[in-house]
Amino acid sequence: MRGLIIACAVFAADIARASDGYEVYVSNEKDATISVIDSDKLAVVRTFSVGKRPRGITFAKNFQEFFVCASDENAVQVFDVGGRLLHNLPSGEDPEQFALSPDGKRLYVANEDDALTTVIDVATRQVLHQVPVGVEPEGMAVSPDNSLVAATSETTNMVHFIDAKTHEVVANILVDARPRHVEFSPDGRKLWVSSEIGGTAAVIDVATRTIERTISFSPPGVEHDSVQPVGILLTQDGGTAFVALGPANRVAVIDTKTYTITNYLPVGQRVWHLALAPDGQRLFTTNGASGDVTVIDVKTLRPIKSIKVGRYPWGVAVRHLN
Repeated sequence: MRGLIIACAVFAADIARASDGYEVYVSNEKDATISVIDSDKLAVVRTFSVGKRPRGITFAKNFQEFFVCASDENAVQVFDVGGRLLHNLPSGEDPEQFALSPDGKRLYVANEDDALTTVIDVATRQVLHQVPVGVEPEGMAVSPDNSLVAATSETTNMVHFIDAKTHEVVANILVDARPRHVEFSPDGRKLWVSSEIGGTAAVIDVATRTIERTISFSPPGVEHDSVQPVGILLTQDGGTAFVALGPANRVAVIDTKTYTITNYLPVGQRVWHLALAPDGQRLFTTNGASGDVTVIDVKTLRPIKSIKVGRYPWGVAVRHLN
């Protein structure tokens, strides 16, 4: 009986650990696969195939399904978490990135070849609207209150604000060359925009729709031409911003109150995008050229592990298990 009690206690502890854990899903652009990283092992535990040239990836609100932009398939694919293809969504030509509305009902997709933002009803799998934007759209974000959509156009060098109810463009804001990614602050008051060729990140005041600050980056020992910002991620409290600097092989750490760069963190080669653990204690970066993911301890701001994944990892999303 005592042995049975101990066994049950161990099993219960294992279940508790599993419920507190999470998984990190990484899209590998060249392999057309997804690598799944276990948060306890910090190792790849599953790999499965998806459509050609997968890039953007995000989870449904229930964390039982995920969306991935299969750019060369001209589709947004929907999979269950085990890697089974459920269906394709009518995404338009060459989907690059997308953003799921906070209520999980609509998916906003950037169609690079057509200069459009496609709005999809997730439940009915129907296209609701296609909104003309600038040339080569990529970055997409939806405000926390679900009222505003932001889209970047790489060649037009603009951020477009789209009214989520009317689907009309209500503002066009010029930023530095080749804007790649947009991210709303948790309170929705600011919009952060990375400009890859400009080598900067702009912070836009959402209410006035004006640029409040433009931040330049100068990592020690790195050539200026290698500083090419792409992914941006803010902590849950909005106090810190992380910016992936591409072939600079660094992630910049920014105090959002003062817009001061407090650190540059070394990561793998050609860092693309970023994701935070649910508790905010770890940061994961996808490093395209070195084919790995760097794990960073957010408290100490130190890289703690490099995890080999597929070829040219690009997108990254965290699946909550509890």
